[in-house]
Amino acid sequence: MNTVPQLAGQRIAVLIDVQNLYHSARNLYQARVNFREILKVAVGKRNLIRAFGYVVRTKTGEEKPFFEALIKLGIETRIRDLQEFYDGLKKADWDVGITVDAIRISPSVDTIVLASGDGDFLQLVDYLKNQGKRVEVIAFSRSASSKLKESADEFIDIEKYPEKFLLRK
Repeated sequence: MNTVPQLAGQRIAVLIDVQNLYHSARNLYQARVNFREILKVAVGKRNLIRAFGYVVRTKTGEEKPFFEALIKLGIETRIRDLQEFYDGLKKADWDVGITVDAIRISPSVDTIVLASGDGDFLQLVDYLKNQGKRVEVIAFSRSASSKLKESADEFIDIEKYPEKFLLRK
């Protein structure tokens, strides 16, 4: 893991896999994620170009106030409807959408911060680094892919600062 200091003036994009962080926080800590702090730490003294939050909408719509809160933080929400199958299986996968957005925005930024521990992003991280981009990952160490953590230029472990990154219910 390479720890290059955040350079003022660097242009960054932040891509937040909301479901990944939400489920990790709930399963590991019975808590919620403080997305304001995630964004604040990700940006630091650098120039935020865009921040995307990838969220899932259910039939009940109970998450609408949460989506609005993300928007107030300056996080653009990308919304996908929860797919429910006849056998009861539910699915809402944003991996391809996050990957496409990362590749699309990469020419406009110096650094991409990926807030997810999903090992499916390993190829994306490798691609972005080969394009000369700095890639930082923010996630829960215990639920993050070890290969993703190793591949990132910097890994920020949410679990080291639970008082900062988590909201107790």
